[in-house]
Amino acid sequence: MATTSETPVLDTLAAMTLDSIERCGLAPDMFMLTRIAALAASDAPPISYLAHIDPAVRAGVTTEQLQDVLVAIAPIVGTARVMTAAGNLTAAFGIAIAVAEAEAETQP
Repeated sequence: MATTSETPVLDTLAAMTLDSIERCGLAPDMFMLTRIAALAASDAPPISYLAHIDPAVRAGVTTEQLQDVLVAIAPIVGTARVMTAAGNLTAAFGIAIAVAEAEAETQP
């Protein structure tokens, strides 16, 4: 099936995410923490974490909860993945802050 969208990959990811949200009964903060745990387990790059920062903040996820998730999954996914996840989360937050600052500078 052909698509006329200029961003078919992003459109597909957005549709998959929306479907996941609609089908899941978890509270928004638990939903986001579960997704962060899955990103860590799959050794996701910083850009994947970046896509989850704003929704996680909006859901009320705290830094302490993110740390708790990494502590909880460490025995399962291993030290290397958890340390990579922590670094990737840090990089994603840095990118998010830089973007927010750049947007703030362009505002009158």
